[in-house]
Amino acid sequence: MKQKVTLLVIMSIALMSISACKPKQQVSAVKGKPILANAPVIVYKTKADYSQHVPVTLSSDKMEIVSYPAPGDVYYGGDLAYPVSLEKGYLLDKRGINENSAFTKWTYYEYSRLSKTPTPQEIRNMLLDKDPFIEIYHCGTRNDFENLVEDLNKIIKKDKLDRFKRLK
Repeated sequence: MKQKVTLLVIMSIALMSISACKPKQQVSAVKGKPILANAPVIVYKTKADYSQHVPVTLSSDKMEIVSYPAPGDVYYGGDLAYPVSLEKGYLLDKRGINENSAFTKWTYYEYSRLSKTPTPQEIRNMLLDKDPFIEIYHCGTRNDFENLVEDLNKIIKKDKLDRFKRLK
C-alpha cells in the first residue's frame, strides 16, 4: 500500500512538472471573451465585397479544399467572425485566412445555421471566387499592436502596409 501511495505521489509530481514546462499563451479579451494575443494579423483587400461570406482554404494549386470550418466555427469572441473594415477598403481577418483562401456563397449567418458541416464537394460547388485577393499581408501578431484597428488604420493611411510580409 505504501508503495502505491509513493508511486502516485511521484507520478503526480512528474505530471505537474511536465505541465509547468509548457509555455502559456497570452490572451486578451474582446467583449469578455478570451482572444489569443499571438494570433496572426492578416489584412487584405478583395476584388469584390466578400466580407459577409465564409472563407475556406484551398491547396496552393487551388484544386483541392484543404481546410474549412464547421458551422459552429464561424464565430470570433462569441460573435460571427465578419472581418473588420479598415481604411481604404482593407479588411482585418478574424477567421484565419491566407493567400490560398477562397470565399463561398454562404454568408456567415447562413453557414452558422447549417445543421451539418458540408462536404468538400458541396463547398466546391459553393465557391464564389478561387482567387479573390488583390492584396493580402501578414502583419505580425495581435501582441505587436497596442490598439490593433487604430494602429492598422494609421499604417494604411500612410501607405505603409509594405513594411509587412506581402502574401499576394
